[in-house]
Amino acid sequence: MREAIAVAQASLASNDVPVGALILDPSGKIIATGTNEREAKSDPTAHAEIVAMRKAATHGWRLDNHTLVVTLEPCAMCAGAIAQARISKVIFGAWDEKAGAAGSVWDVLRDPRAIHRVEVESGVLQEDCAALLSDFFRSGQ
Repeated sequence: MREAIAVAQASLASNDVPVGALILDPSGKIIATGTNEREAKSDPTAHAEIVAMRKAATHGWRLDNHTLVVTLEPCAMCAGAIAQARISKVIFGAWDEKAGAAGSVWDVLRDPRAIHRVEVESGVLQEDCAALLSDFFRSGQ
């Protein structure tokens, strides 16, 4: 998670919400990183998780046995993409009480009706991840 926080911090110069994501291969090696690029690319789908998954997909779209680490709980769009990519595990830091889809508002990743369910580990370095977001919004971004 510390590496995901560092990725998010590195994006503070942009006008995008500082969220950092990384994809780990089955051995634990980072194969892709992503930050929010919605403002930079005028793309509503350019969330950190999607950006990281697009980069990881150069190795193949099926990310079985891969782990996604992200500083903020994935939204419904990202949770759907995570399931479609067959990612095995998601680790996230801060909860998103407004739009989270990994246990707070919805639980898309562990819905018993889903064809592919994802293991979820939540609240990892939650305070650090939440502070990064709070500081960003407090600064008037």
